[in-house]
Amino acid sequence: MKTIRLNLKTRSYPIFIEEGLIVKTGCLLKNLMIGKDAVVITNNNLRKRFGAKVKNSLEKHGFTSKFYVVPDSEKAKSIQYCLSLINKISKYDKKKQVFLIALGGGVIGDLTGFVASIYKRGIHYIQIPTTLLAQVDSSIGGKTAIDLKVAKNLVGAFHQPRAVIVDPGLLKSLPKRQLKSGLGEVIKYAIIKDRSLFSFLKNNRKKIFSLDKKAIELIERKCIYIKAKVVENDEFEKKGIRTILNFGHTIGHALESACEYDKYNHGEAISIGMICAADIACNLKIFNEKDLDKIIDLIKLYNLPGRIKGVTLNKIMDSLVRDKKFIQAKNRFVLPKAIGKVIVKKNIPENIIRGTILKYS
Repeated sequence: MKTIRLNLKTRSYPIFIEEGLIVKTGCLLKNLMIGKDAVVITNNNLRKRFGAKVKNSLEKHGFTSKFYVVPDSEKAKSIQYCLSLINKISKYDKKKQVFLIALGGGVIGDLTGFVASIYKRGIHYIQIPTTLLAQVDSSIGGKTAIDLKVAKNLVGAFHQPRAVIVDPGLLKSLPKRQLKSGLGEVIKYAIIKDRSLFSFLKNNRKKIFSLDKKAIELIERKCIYIKAKVVENDEFEKKGIRTILNFGHTIGHALESACEYDKYNHGEAISIGMICAADIACNLKIFNEKDLDKIIDLIKLYNLPGRIKGVTLNKIMDSLVRDKKFIQAKNRFVLPKAIGKVIVKKNIPENIIRGTILKYS
């Protein structure tokens, strides 16, 4: 079993990576001193597929378990579902030592983490990510949030999990669209920090789409290691280091919000966002147009969208100005200088942003 430790002093935790780990959940948690009563947040489909494995493993090692189901969509990250979960947990939590388990993708991970951050001013939680996107990105780093209608992730908190259990075998049941969505985040990591990963993605499409064990574990290890090191150096995004993880997310999040979280999933939206960010960098003369073409080609290679459809420029711009990445009313973009290296630029002229969005619409 591969273990990557995210070192944050008293908030440090292990990220376990190995196929088949879901049936070892109870064993992995038994020495963490997180409580005895697990509340598992998941969706109905995942409960049917993996719920019994998690429940049996927990009970085998002395834990109790209670499952609560939320919808299988971004709409689960709402104030309504957050409050509903808190009410259910509070009624269940009598003479118990409750901790939460997020069994799902990024939506369930964000929602569960946020509930854990505010219930009783913070309780323990565990991440068991079931999508590629969550396994390489959203389950790690302690960013938790719910959405408002006007913009994504506006209500949130930093609250680190006590462990992340990454089982690549869970991806075998993943719909193709969700696999591609995760690959959008993998491409992001290649562009911001790892040119060799960019080349690996370019040359191993068939292996990755067929979920070849070695190929998937390689890209997961690389992405997880990058994120762990970035978070260690800037846990609360105060130094500008962690900001690089938002590459593609400024326009990507705005696109998701403008479409009311319905038309594009996260990986699809940030794929368009990465192309737009790279194009803005070319406009500012800090990025090579040949490398922009390489990014566009790689995104196309993985059948991810490169153009905006079905939403107006004004709606995207309205969502953009509400984005939490705006600091003192000034926009903030992560822009590539080269494949494998990015910088943070503030106050990009609005005409350049509008022109870029129109160019890819």
